[in-house]
Amino acid sequence: MKQLLSVVLLLIGTQIFAQAPENWFHQNPTSSEWFGVATEDAYAKLENKKPETVVVAVIDSGVDIEHEDLADNVWYNPGEIAGNGIDDDGNGYIDDVNGWNFIGGKDGNVNDDTYEVTRIYGAKKYKYENAVRSNLSKDEKKEYDLFKRTEEEILSQLEKAKERLATISENENRMLGAIDALELAIGDNPINAETLEGLDSSDEKLNMAKEMAMSFIGGGNEIESIADARELVKGELAGAKNYYQGKLDYAYNTEFNTRTIVGDNYNDSSERYYGNNDVEGPDALHGTHVAGIIGAVRNNGVGMNGVANNVKIMSVRTVPNGDERDKDVANAIRYAVDNGASIINMSFGKGFSWDKKVVDDAVKHAAKNDVLLVHAAGNSSQDNDNTDNFPNDTFEKGSMFCKGSPTWMEIGALNFAQGDKFSAPFSNYGKTEVDLFAPGMSIYATLPDNEYANLQGTSMAAPVVAGCAAILRSYYPELSAKQVKEILETSVTPISENVLQPGSKDKKVPFSSLSVTGGVVNVSKAVDLAKTTKGKRKKKIRKKMSAVSSQAMKAGNSRA
Repeated sequence: MKQLLSVVLLLIGTQIFAQAPENWFHQNPTSSEWFGVATEDAYAKLENKKPETVVVAVIDSGVDIEHEDLADNVWYNPGEIAGNGIDDDGNGYIDDVNGWNFIGGKDGNVNDDTYEVTRIYGAKKYKYENAVRSNLSKDEKKEYDLFKRTEEEILSQLEKAKERLATISENENRMLGAIDALELAIGDNPINAETLEGLDSSDEKLNMAKEMAMSFIGGGNEIESIADARELVKGELAGAKNYYQGKLDYAYNTEFNTRTIVGDNYNDSSERYYGNNDVEGPDALHGTHVAGIIGAVRNNGVGMNGVANNVKIMSVRTVPNGDERDKDVANAIRYAVDNGASIINMSFGKGFSWDKKVVDDAVKHAAKNDVLLVHAAGNSSQDNDNTDNFPNDTFEKGSMFCKGSPTWMEIGALNFAQGDKFSAPFSNYGKTEVDLFAPGMSIYATLPDNEYANLQGTSMAAPVVAGCAAILRSYYPELSAKQVKEILETSVTPISENVLQPGSKDKKVPFSSLSVTGGVVNVSKAVDLAKTTKGKRKKKIRKKMSAVSSQAMKAGNSRA
């Protein structure tokens, strides 16, 4: 999942966005200087209305369910007894107390994985590596063309990763060489501003070391010795080295196979019952941040406030450090739907699809059961109208359902900066494929082990919308998922300004051209519209979901 990696890498630049307040995404654009979604204003309008508890599934990298600001809002399966090794509720998943993990097995969990392009290339290489296109059938030519596309991307990306690694190593050697020069120059003197200022800066290598050391000290790092300086240099570059080495070792490595860990029959997309109940996994940073945006406990004096106040978070671990797999995504959607979720957040995406039909069928299952799907548009600064981005709500040809899902929302990312910088520079967009924008830059939320930080991405914008949808489904349970989608889209705050097109430094376009609605989600306005909307949610569905939510809430409260 490339956009997850992009968001994690942006951790390095968090300080750049420090001028935005931690709660900027909650604020009302009509009464503050920040273009948030007006969360608090919405709750003021709902003060005398009794809510129902809503289950929101987070299909992601895993969630730290013991986090101080999330634990009270974690979903508990009312039909399962923890730790007894029995499938008490008969849903096919043993001890799924807080959700399920589709990228784990009996002996461990998947962390790193390949990209989808790698899998497709590896699967078709044996057949088409030496093929002559003119000798192929019509269907084979399509497969051959796909193979050549994947081959071109993989070879290009592998070469780029090797070049970047070589550049990083060269820079590391230069920087460490400069530190060696600094060691000779300062002798036994302490490494502080006074010592550094007194050095002769005419020597290029020594001047580099001087500037590095000054920046380390200015950044609040303690440097008591040359060894400290060397470790800081290595630490600064370690993340980038690991990232590009990971591309060689995992992401674009056709020989790397994680399904031996999962233990499923990967060629059988209809297989559903595999995985384990470890809903946190080895790296829950991304999923925990997403969960906090949706449902961190509000007004408890701890950490931050999530958007939704009567919510239970169901963790469905599906997304590795790499691309999620279609089979797992489909099963995650079905698990969430069948176990009581009324909203599903999906902050992941990729440029190729292995088995789109199995995901399409799961999306249809969600729509049939009145479940809203909220999906991040992606972080490649691309036009989704003209570029593949999976999963999506457009079904393959021949579908008897309809062209696309009526309960799917695609979300772009809004910047906290305004004027021509309203759109986040990394956000994907699309006049027909992206529904609306939501705050996605410098979003402060939960991290594993009771930590908090700013992250940015459409991965953060989607859960803002999922939280807004949870407010509507909680206080107006008679509304169908389709109605919630329509209300959120109709009630956006429009932006009439021209903005920098994501990915461009100088090209300006109307903000209205970047999405279907041309606006930003506003939950306060959505509440106003919900008040006057006659609900169409089917009673049998509402009763079923309400019962599951109520039982889950009781189970959660009894545990706390």
